[in-house]
Amino acid sequence: MNGQADTTRLFLALWPDPPLRHLLTEWRNAWGWAKGAAPVHSDKLHVTLHFLGALPSERLPELLDGFAVPFEAFRLDLTRAALWHNGIAVLEPDLTPPGLAALHARLAEALVNLGLQPEARRYRPHVTMARRATGSTIPLDGPPVLWDVRGYALVESKNGVYTVLREYA
Repeated sequence: MNGQADTTRLFLALWPDPPLRHLLTEWRNAWGWAKGAAPVHSDKLHVTLHFLGALPSERLPELLDGFAVPFEAFRLDLTRAALWHNGIAVLEPDLTPPGLAALHARLAEALVNLGLQPEARRYRPHVTMARRATGSTIPLDGPPVLWDVRGYALVESKNGVYTVLREYA
């Protein structure tokens, strides 16, 4: 071994089922991507709840159990395509549903209880459609993506592949 601790790169997310993933892909495909834009592959479309970064792999059993928080189903209406100032193309809601805000807060508390620090910036729920998308054409309209959220997931990112480690409902 090279002397570095074995780590696992993790995030908590709303993870779409196949029909919802198809709708998100249709939205992504409706954009007019500028040269150099990097659309997100369909199997990676999701809503991040908390990005955890690289954590010691030995903590994984503790983390898997520690992120089980009270959860109530809610609906997330993704209605607006937007291009953020940093070249990130997103699909976002007009309003954050109370159920999503509550889940985000419960998971932030779980992070603190596990000795981890939640991000300080304001939470802006969204699905990233592409990176480096400055100059891309935003779809003006499309059917809203009405997401009946029935759970969330702990996801590993390794070598460009996302793997759901546990689903919580």
